[in-house]
Amino acid sequence: MRVISINLNGIRSAFNKGLLQWLSLQNADIVCLQELKAQADDLSADMINPGGMHGYFHYADKKGYSGVGIYSKNKPDKIIVGLGIPEFDSEGRYIEAQFGNLSVVSLYLPSGSSGEERQAVKFKFMAAFMPHLRDLYASGRDVLICGDWNIAHTEKDLKNWRGNKKNSGFLPEERAWLTELINSVGYVDVFRKLHPELEAYTWWSNRGQAWAKDVGWRIDYQFATPGIAEKAISTGIYKEQRFSDHAPLMVDYDYL
Repeated sequence: MRVISINLNGIRSAFNKGLLQWLSLQNADIVCLQELKAQADDLSADMINPGGMHGYFHYADKKGYSGVGIYSKNKPDKIIVGLGIPEFDSEGRYIEAQFGNLSVVSLYLPSGSSGEERQAVKFKFMAAFMPHLRDLYASGRDVLICGDWNIAHTEKDLKNWRGNKKNSGFLPEERAWLTELINSVGYVDVFRKLHPELEAYTWWSNRGQAWAKDVGWRIDYQFATPGIAEKAISTGIYKEQRFSDHAPLMVDYDYL
């Protein structure tokens, strides 16, 4: 089972940069999308059902903002759109597809980098989301949560960690929250499980030649419950082409 997660920074932009052609070569079973920056009426037929895959979306109320989606080769048994929290659901940040005993989530956790007000929203989301993460874990289902979490967990997860200790995305409280997710709740960071020491990134600022110099952050993850995490056999961050300021995170699971 191949699962890909990618923040598109605009689905129309990413498709203009060749995402459809690339996806057609990946033979992915599930693709989790974040930051659609589009409404239903903006999507072409190829954006809704690329290569015959089934497409499901959670759009933000605000035009050109946020939004998440899931493409799947097989039709899900059930789709859950939103967390049931209006404040966050209006921003289009959560969609879950259920296949038998497997739940796959596409998540776009808020960014706090624009200022104190949005950081407060981010912390509020994190506080509300943790009980949901615990409930999912306790459900007994295999759970895979893919997406842009907007937090670099450890010093290995961003190049310039020394200069970012007081910046959103690497604040002590944010990092401790991810540590709780792993150590207390029990989720597994699949990339880190397969590559314990590798310094590799999924997002690069558009400033200061960050991409050219590989001054990046690893803020896109696939977090899994232990049963499915054990079945992860390979992972990679695709950098040969650029579809957005994020790179696709790919994981293959020996899971049927």
